[in-house]
Amino acid sequence: MSRQNFELLILGSSSASPTSERNPSAQLLNISERYFLIDCGEATQIQLRRFKAKLQAIDHIFISHLHGDHFFGLPGLLSTMHLLGRKQDLNIYSPKELKGIIELINTASQTLLNYNVNWHFTSDNSLNLLFEDDKVTVHSFPLKHRIYCTGFLFKEKPLERKIDKYKLEKLNISRADILSLKKGFNVVNEFGETIKNQEVTLDPPAPRSYAYCSDTIYSKTTAGFITGVDLLYHESTFLEDKADRAKKTFHTTAKQAAEVAKQARAKQLLLGHFSARYGDLQDFINEAKSIFENCSLATDGKKFKI
Repeated sequence: MSRQNFELLILGSSSASPTSERNPSAQLLNISERYFLIDCGEATQIQLRRFKAKLQAIDHIFISHLHGDHFFGLPGLLSTMHLLGRKQDLNIYSPKELKGIIELINTASQTLLNYNVNWHFTSDNSLNLLFEDDKVTVHSFPLKHRIYCTGFLFKEKPLERKIDKYKLEKLNISRADILSLKKGFNVVNEFGETIKNQEVTLDPPAPRSYAYCSDTIYSKTTAGFITGVDLLYHESTFLEDKADRAKKTFHTTAKQAAEVAKQARAKQLLLGHFSARYGDLQDFINEAKSIFENCSLATDGKKFKI
C-alpha cells in the first residue's frame, strides 16, 4: 500500500505587493486528504481554481497575522464557499481580531453564511496545539514581526507498525492479535509463548512534517520550535544587500532563512515572500545555498511532496 499524500501547493509567493507572476501569500497543504489552507492573500480563490484545487474540501484555514497580504483574500473565499452551497463547518485559526473583521464585513454586506465558522485563536506562548485528529497535529509557534505573528507546524502522527505475515504464521500468532501488534505491543501465541513485537513487525515509515515560517525578523529561537522538520518554508523577502531593510521591516533575507534551516536541521528549505522589486529570483537560491544546500523557490503553482 502506498503512503498517503503529503503535498504542498504554492498559491502565492509575493510579499506586500503582487507582481504579474506572483500573488500574495497562500499555500494549500494536503495531508492524507485533509486540506489545510495556510494564509489567504488577495486572489487566493482565483489561484485555487487556476491550479484545480479542491476549494470546498478545505475545512481548516490558518492565518499567521493580520497584514493584508496574508488575509485580504479571506472574505472573498468565505463568500464563494457560501455561494457554492457549502454546508459543512469551516475552522479558522488566527489572531483573535480577525473574527471581528470578518463579522463586520458580513454585517455591512448583509451576508449570512450557509455554514458555521468555528474560530480558534492562536497564541504566541511557545508551541500551541491548534488541531489534532487521528492522523495529524498542527501547532502554532511565535515569530518576531512588526505585529503579532505565528508560524505553523504540521506533523503526521506515528504510523502503525507493519505486520510480517510470514512471521505471523511461523510463530503461531492469532490474527486476533494483529491490532495489538500494529500498536507496538508484545503478544502471547497459541502455545502461551510471549512473542516480542519486533519479531513479527516491521518499522513503519517515519512520520513527515512541514513548518511554515511567515513574516519574521531573523531569530535563532525559531529553529528550536521546528527541529528536524522535513520541509521548511521560511520567508525571504530580501537579498543580503538589503539586510538593513530586512531588519527595519522585520523581515528576513535568503541567507538568514538558510541559517534557520541549518540550525533546525531541516531536510529541505523553501524560500518565498519575495519583494516585488525582484524579477529574477535565482540570486535567492545562490545566496541560500552558500549556507544550506537543499533549497528551492516556493513560487506560484509549484508542488512539493514529502
